[in-house]
Amino acid sequence: MSLNTQILIAAILGVIFGLILNIYPETAFFSASLYGLNIASSIFIGLLKMLLIPLIFSSIVVGVSNLQASGQLNRVWKITLACCVTTTTLALILGLACAHIFNVGKGVDIVMFQETMSNYQSPDTLTPSSFFTNFIQNTLINPFKAFAEGNVLAVVVFALLVGVALVKGGEKFKTVKQLSQQFFDIMMLMIGWVMKLAPLGIFALLAKLVSTEDISVLSRLAEFAAVVTGTTIFHGLVVLPLLLWIFGRMDPITFFKGTRTALITAFATSSSSATMPLSMKCAQENLGVRPQTAGFVIPLGTQLNMDGTALYEAAAALFVANLMGLDLTIGQQLIVCLTAMIASLGAPGIPSAGMVTMIMVLQSVGLPAEAIAILLPIDRLLDTVRTVVNVQGDMMISVVVDRHTQEKDDVFDATA
Repeated sequence: MSLNTQILIAAILGVIFGLILNIYPETAFFSASLYGLNIASSIFIGLLKMLLIPLIFSSIVVGVSNLQASGQLNRVWKITLACCVTTTTLALILGLACAHIFNVGKGVDIVMFQETMSNYQSPDTLTPSSFFTNFIQNTLINPFKAFAEGNVLAVVVFALLVGVALVKGGEKFKTVKQLSQQFFDIMMLMIGWVMKLAPLGIFALLAKLVSTEDISVLSRLAEFAAVVTGTTIFHGLVVLPLLLWIFGRMDPITFFKGTRTALITAFATSSSSATMPLSMKCAQENLGVRPQTAGFVIPLGTQLNMDGTALYEAAAALFVANLMGLDLTIGQQLIVCLTAMIASLGAPGIPSAGMVTMIMVLQSVGLPAEAIAILLPIDRLLDTVRTVVNVQGDMMISVVVDRHTQEKDDVFDATA
């Protein structure tokens, strides 16, 4: 039985068991069951939180160090980065805007995390200048202190600097780059171990959620799923094709016909990494992208360009805050956007990777990591849609990059 099937069965059983517990409130059976569920969920969440900082650090270092390019690829990766930042920013804006328009999560009181949120202190309203001052003071700090305190943004900034240093150093830091890759592989192996406990953890979290919360939470969850799915599809069918038509000069119909195989595979596997060989094949054979461009842009995009993941995590943070009755300030929403962008950069291209990096986004504005329990029932379903958009974005960017670099190469050859 695959892990995805186990998670689905565990989610269904968790809801059923939670409903059963509702029948026997204030009994020894209820108390004992809740105690066991607390232990199981705490172990699962604790393991995820334990691995979060080293996973984010290693994945960003490896991702940025893979930008190492010389000579003819220098222009390619610069255009690729510009495209990735542009599409991800648009996805973040779209996700937050729709979350605000539809007021996802408003009007429901969550008591499950009252103890966790009892010490929550909403920051004072910040002016733009004071926001950036506080941001700099809280991120440019001793990296060892950041690791010890779990300061995600500070760790991310340090990881970005290390990655850039590895790029600039080239072969001089080859050993460090190899060690970083091996450390990342170790983290992915350990994440694989933790994911084997996911069915038990999801069962416990959902059973606890259903047994202690009003059933209206589930209806709000369905509303949120519909909003995020619709917004992600809009990004994939309107925003990205429009950018492709303007900057890549390609008809969206031609693009979708040429990438159909890769997009279907992405939907079925929920893994941009597993789909990457097909993405490269479709880009080269059906879209006319040069092999050297596709061979660089698509693997890099698999690591750095995750529009669907960024959109989902930004909207989900606002959804969780609304459920808990918190109004995020403009400054906090900027932090959510920045963290979601960086989290999507560091998200491994595997199914449900967003569940790990979602903790990073929640904690960036003081929301409890345990709140991912609310999102777990729909994560697998939404993962299929956002992976399709992630893969679509990689192939679209390869077309745009190839178009612009090819034109410049043609001009250079003509003048030569």
